[in-house]
Amino acid sequence: MRTKLLDLHTGGSESITDITGMCRDFAAEVGGDGLLHVFVPHATAGVSIMELGSGSDDDLLAALRELLPADDRWRHRHGSPGHGRSHVMPAMIPPYATVPVLSGRVELGTWQSVAIVDLNVDNPRRQVRLSFLTSLPDGAGW
Repeated sequence: MRTKLLDLHTGGSESITDITGMCRDFAAEVGGDGLLHVFVPHATAGVSIMELGSGSDDDLLAALRELLPADDRWRHRHGSPGHGRSHVMPAMIPPYATVPVLSGRVELGTWQSVAIVDLNVDNPRRQVRLSFLTSLPDGAGW
């Protein structure tokens, strides 16, 4: 398994950050066939595979604002108002995704991108771990 840690700055507001290019670069660097696993080691961020740039990213943030309002209803109360919602979000948008890779190419659909979803306005610094799991040669077993 090959792995790489990315450092991101998601800003001080709710955000969706496109990391598709970084995923493609890593897969091409490693080459071969396998699975690219994308993981954010944070309790308040998620990984989404979705269409970006057509308004879908703004729609997702709007839907999350409706489902998870930034108000005082949350029991997890440290940080900015509504911070507890950031800890609930990864139950809906998990902190990981796995994408097939063939001959060093990430096999996303035509309009799919890999994005980090972050509602936590208190922590603009994020890490993303990319892990490439290669297939074993025929007969090698597991």
